[in-house]
Amino acid sequence: MATGVWISLILYFGLMVGIGFYAWLKSTASSEEYMLGGRNLSPAVAALSAGASDMSGWLLLGLPGALYASGLVEAWIGIGLFVGAFVNWIVVAPRLREQTERYDNSLTIPQFLSKRFPTRALALRTVSAIIIVVFFSVYTASGLVAGGKLVQSAFGDVVNIASFTDYSVGIWGTLAVVLLYTVVGGFLAVSLTDFCQGVIMMLALIIMPAVVLFGSGGGGFSQASQTLAEVDPNYLSLTNGLTLVGFLSAVTWGLGYFGQPHIIVRFMAVRSVAEVPKARNIGMSWMGISLIGAVCVGVFGRAYAVRNGLDVGDAETIFIVLADLLFHPLVTGFLFAALLAAIMSTISSQLLVASSSLTEDFYRLFLRKEATESESVMIGRISVLLVGIVAAFIASDPNSEVLGLVSNAWAGFGAAFGPLIILSLTWPRMSGTGAVAGLVAGAATVIVWIALGWNASFLGGPGVYEIIPGFIVAWLAIYVVSLATQSTGEFRAVEAR
Repeated sequence: MATGVWISLILYFGLMVGIGFYAWLKSTASSEEYMLGGRNLSPAVAALSAGASDMSGWLLLGLPGALYASGLVEAWIGIGLFVGAFVNWIVVAPRLREQTERYDNSLTIPQFLSKRFPTRALALRTVSAIIIVVFFSVYTASGLVAGGKLVQSAFGDVVNIASFTDYSVGIWGTLAVVLLYTVVGGFLAVSLTDFCQGVIMMLALIIMPAVVLFGSGGGGFSQASQTLAEVDPNYLSLTNGLTLVGFLSAVTWGLGYFGQPHIIVRFMAVRSVAEVPKARNIGMSWMGISLIGAVCVGVFGRAYAVRNGLDVGDAETIFIVLADLLFHPLVTGFLFAALLAAIMSTISSQLLVASSSLTEDFYRLFLRKEATESESVMIGRISVLLVGIVAAFIASDPNSEVLGLVSNAWAGFGAAFGPLIILSLTWPRMSGTGAVAGLVAGAATVIVWIALGWNASFLGGPGVYEIIPGFIVAWLAIYVVSLATQSTGEFRAVEAR
């Protein structure tokens, strides 16, 4: 491995750890500071933190790989996500920021739901916290697997230590750095590192397509288009082989945004409601540039590979292959750091949300209601460590069946929490019983749909993405049950001034 690669990676890891210690000095004195950064994030930090914690390795591995293999038709997932994220910023962000503070300064999503619906507070807080902790343990494991595969495919055997394989070193090495800055610096550290990681990711997705197109062996847009037309005349078509079910299953990924705790918790931490529109504009600009860059890596990477006879065994490694082939070692290290940034930003966010639920919704709710602020921060740090270790053991076998559930976690969170969050923020008539019904119905529908295999094949045709029925059923359950039950004394109107 070239020395320049290691220099870039060491500088990157050093920056992340340094930010963690800065945040430790700045904002870890209370549970509100440790879990929400004191609700004092600037619009830019909140926006890029939400984006970076959302995209993960999918942005640099999964999406380019899908486009590389199947063509531009795979871009519909990105389009659906962009629209969903935009609506999320419009509908959820300002309301969640204002209402979580109005409802007794709630620090977690389960805590907010319990304050919003006091008649079913214990059930909502407990069930939602269990869903968050369990799903995020597996979700985090998927990120660690991506870190292990990066080390395995990019570094080969050069990082083997004693009896550990390069894959194991990748898992535990990634976790060690994430744990260090997350345990030490809490939410502020995660948000500030997300900001830096978001910038690194965006720069990487601008640099790589430009070099692939216009560098040695590229040939520019015209040559790339000609090469891709030879591969498949419809390669650059957005409708190539697209069915109505396939289209809906792709674009409805955007529905998942409304129920992702590690994303919407950023809305709770913005400095003020008035700054949410500015954060939205920054976040959506970042997301648009990054998604276009990822699409270009996959599409033009395919043209480059065909034109130059490059053998890419796994389509999802096209970013890694091009980074190693086309750039000076210092830049290659930067690009690998961008991939690590995508992975680590999501892992750290998921760890912190899971630990916040363990602290606020289990420890302080059932074990130590009178816990002090310093004790809560300590328990939060221990919880981050425990969830991370559990996730690492789940990830130790890359072929483990439990990791197959991770691909459905987005749908699980989206269906369970999406309608619940939207309606709790916008519909005063919603009742606590309706909230519980929606939470359970959404999660159960997704689980049953997957168990029956209908996400792979439905009524003899193509599969239907499980978030579609899950979201619809949860929404209907909330609406019908709320109308049939009482909601007296649950909604708190904004006080007149």
